[in-house]
Amino acid sequence: MDLISEPGRPSRPSRRRGDELEAALLSAAWEQLLEAGYSGFTFDAVAERASTSKPVLYRRWPTRQDLLAATLARQGKESALTVPETGSLRGDLIALLEQANARPERYLAMFSVVAGGFAAEGMRPEDIRDQFLAQTPSTVDRILADARRRGELSDGPVATSVRDVLFDLFRMRLFLASAPLPHTDLVSLVDDIYLPLLTA
Repeated sequence: MDLISEPGRPSRPSRRRGDELEAALLSAAWEQLLEAGYSGFTFDAVAERASTSKPVLYRRWPTRQDLLAATLARQGKESALTVPETGSLRGDLIALLEQANARPERYLAMFSVVAGGFAAEGMRPEDIRDQFLAQTPSTVDRILADARRRGELSDGPVATSVRDVLFDLFRMRLFLASAPLPHTDLVSLVDDIYLPLLTA
């Protein structure tokens, strides 16, 4: 990765600037978080991984909390789940879980941040979840709306606590396993818990 030139440092043949630089820095920050967890997520470590200096980071994110929030937000957008189109509510929900299950690192990284004490710096686990996984509720809402249009669900709102229970359980199971879940577990979450709640 090309080094970033700073005042007083030798110039390099190639420099990253603007959006390209910020994307490279946040990619390095995400890689550091995955590899070392929250405890290893430091300005020194991220700067070394990005082949740059700490002032480059500090100019954009004055605190580690700011850098971590930006890292989580970027990854949340880049790895957003897409709405499946299987033609059935059950099929869509299972397909959505399969998408999430194929990328366990994004959820395990979130758990690492929470367990590492990020909340002690002024944010709650709920804040981290909302920054990192903001697209999940809207994705589920779209699946439920499609099911209503097909006549699989009755009209009317679904309570937030009911809507969110599928991914709440999935994330907890993933955290306990620290690995992708078996396909049978995904099917059981949908068939044995979520669909009965939705159609009760």
